[in-house]
Amino acid sequence: MAVNSTVALVTGASRGAGRGIARALGAHGCTVYVTGRTLNPGDAEVPGTIHATALEVTEAGGNGIAVQCDHGDDQQVKALIDRIIEEQGCLDILINNACYQSHAISAPGQFWEKPLEIAEMMNVGLRSGFVASWYAAPHMVKQDKGLVLFTSSPGANHYCFGPCYGAQKAGVDKMAHDMGIDFADSGSHVAAASIWMGPLTTERLLEMMEAAPEKFGHLEGKLESTEYTGHVAWAMFHDPRMMERWNGKVVIGAEVGREYEIKDRGGNYPLSVRRTTDTPTPEFAAYKVK
Repeated sequence: MAVNSTVALVTGASRGAGRGIARALGAHGCTVYVTGRTLNPGDAEVPGTIHATALEVTEAGGNGIAVQCDHGDDQQVKALIDRIIEEQGCLDILINNACYQSHAISAPGQFWEKPLEIAEMMNVGLRSGFVASWYAAPHMVKQDKGLVLFTSSPGANHYCFGPCYGAQKAGVDKMAHDMGIDFADSGSHVAAASIWMGPLTTERLLEMMEAAPEKFGHLEGKLESTEYTGHVAWAMFHDPRMMERWNGKVVIGAEVGREYEIKDRGGNYPLSVRRTTDTPTPEFAAYKVK
């Protein structure tokens, strides 16, 4: 597919959900900036590098551009957004996916028995999404079109891996809602939303399933591809009713994808996590103080 003028940034795209989302956007012909810290194979717990992802984006039909960025460093994030605007003149889609990851998050034990380092999710995962959005928002508002999407999960609303994981996911859900109010109040056609993904075909989860089949074996055959959210994001961005339908909302990717008739690998619709976890998305109050 020929490269089009849509410019996207997918943070935390060395592997996992970010890698798949970037690759899907590439399949739609986007120019996709992919960020992360991993430059060389073997540098992280789990395989994947930003250069490998960028190459996959290009091979999928887009233009992949790898940028090493520590999303815990505000100045690096500023430089990243400045570079995108300088090179492309716009930023259309921002996928806030970067989040501290470690095997320690899913390790056995109560939260006080796990390494304190897992609190880094409050920095890279929650704060980092705000910072990237803060730098990107003025450009999106000026161009009067944009989508800021946070990757989240039903762990925002049920216990999952402990309080740090849950607080990070709940935090980005509320952040998307409140950003959506500010975007609407500005009069711009820029939407913010948070999207719940199902259990994904990530390198990390596949490793966990292999290592602990008694704990994760029930997920066999029920995983959502890492690319699926990217296809959903593309459809949301190009929906003429994007603001009305999605701005400020917490949505379930599998449900939105079904609305757009987007099937996953294998020709099936993914299962909604509303159904598999019996977990509803949050409804935030309309009351507003500004």
